[in-house]
Amino acid sequence: MRFQKAAVAAVIAAGLALAGCGGGGGGNTGGAAKTAPSLVLGNIIPPQTFEARNLNWGNQSIYFQAVYDSLLKPSPNGKDVEANLATQWEYNADKTILTMKLREDVTFTDGTPFTAEVAAQNLLRFRDGTSPQRSKVVDMVNAAAKDKNTLEITLKQANPAFLIYLAQAAGMQESPAAFSKSDVQTNPVGSGPYTLNTGSTVVGTSYKFDKNPKYWNADAVKYDSLTINVYNDATSLLNALRGKQLDASAINDVSIIPQVKAAGFTDNGSSLNFAGLMLFDRAGQSNPALGKVEVRQAINYAVDRDAFLKAVGLGFGEVTGQVFREDSPAYDKSLNDKYKFDPAKAKDLLAKAGYPKGFELTIPTAPGFPKQMWPLLQQQLSDVGIKVSYVDVGQNIIPDLQSKKYGVSYFTLQRDANEWQLISNLLAPTATWNTFKYQDPKVDALIGKIRTAEGADRDAALKELNQYVVDQAWFAPWYTPTNFFVTNAKTKVELNQGNAWPNLWNITPKA
Repeated sequence: MRFQKAAVAAVIAAGLALAGCGGGGGGNTGGAAKTAPSLVLGNIIPPQTFEARNLNWGNQSIYFQAVYDSLLKPSPNGKDVEANLATQWEYNADKTILTMKLREDVTFTDGTPFTAEVAAQNLLRFRDGTSPQRSKVVDMVNAAAKDKNTLEITLKQANPAFLIYLAQAAGMQESPAAFSKSDVQTNPVGSGPYTLNTGSTVVGTSYKFDKNPKYWNADAVKYDSLTINVYNDATSLLNALRGKQLDASAINDVSIIPQVKAAGFTDNGSSLNFAGLMLFDRAGQSNPALGKVEVRQAINYAVDRDAFLKAVGLGFGEVTGQVFREDSPAYDKSLNDKYKFDPAKAKDLLAKAGYPKGFELTIPTAPGFPKQMWPLLQQQLSDVGIKVSYVDVGQNIIPDLQSKKYGVSYFTLQRDANEWQLISNLLAPTATWNTFKYQDPKVDALIGKIRTAEGADRDAALKELNQYVVDQAWFAPWYTPTNFFVTNAKTKVELNQGNAWPNLWNITPKA
């Protein structure tokens, strides 16, 4: 197999031949660049584990990019990947065999060499682990070393977003010597730019990282130390920002943005997610009412999205009725008007579904969710007969949702720039956020077509899929919020259009 080198990121797009990709990610070429003393970040979620095979992503990604290297590196645009531990890669003709050339100069912090055999072990362990992200590699049949630095990955079918997944949790590389250690969940052994200082870390509260003095790509490390503090509510985060305790932070509750700006921080904004109710239980396993499409449609009609954008989003965003991005061929502007606020129609649909007097619905709450939302949501659903009770699950919101404890929840989820990635995250039977693993024959057929279709055929299938999911009320989207990552005067950031958090290496000191 002949590999070609490229000096730019590899373009990931369904239908393109993903061959001859490479570039970027060069090693230390003459001593590390001057670094700033420290970077202190604020987050709303602690890591559930540091064990590589069970890692999650999203808001937790920043912890793992500190201690681990991934096979590939995600680009800020959310569509492309760059070389990292893998320097060159190429697919075969039907995109079921991916061959990667790996770096030869990388060792883990325990001295274990990084090799193709190690990479293969990590991939297979991730596929067979318990990560909420493991569905991303469901198409992987095998990973094997062809020689010391050549990795071959076999897929059962083409996966248009597979390279992106190798730049995220699935591609993280852990020392095989750590696999069986008793402290594997709390003491990561990677080859990344930092090491976790377990002595200075308070689990669930503050995570301290020290610069890895032997990092293979020393020029990419911009700080001597990294601290990530966890805040359970917007008030404590705001106090930390006002007290100049943080250099940068993601902001989950936009109500504090005016005060944060007044404290001297820059509000870097992007439109990545959609916010609303996630109607996970479409078969009615946890609550029979949710298995009725009329009930799910009624929930959509019962909520005044403009009111939620104003009260919860404080006007930072745009009302939407769909989960695909505006720049996607799946997007249909008319779908945003499918469920205009209409309580009378919601009541009629509930009656048609067999619930003329409404029904009871339990919704989980969490500290990071906007508090002003709960009374408004309870009132609007109550107005059509849906009696809502709330359960505070604290920091367990993600594991509780992933374990199917709740059939409905408020959440903000990303709208991936790559449509296949969005499908794999939200819609496919194995999708991370199809928590009840609901399956619909029409959706399955359309997904199967999108997997291999190209051009106009693919675009038409995407549009039909979006229309069907909206008609079946798989979600109750309210608006696309503006996501804010705030930085102080000495810190700059390039936002990530493919994730809730910027990549660690895109947070840098200002010159």
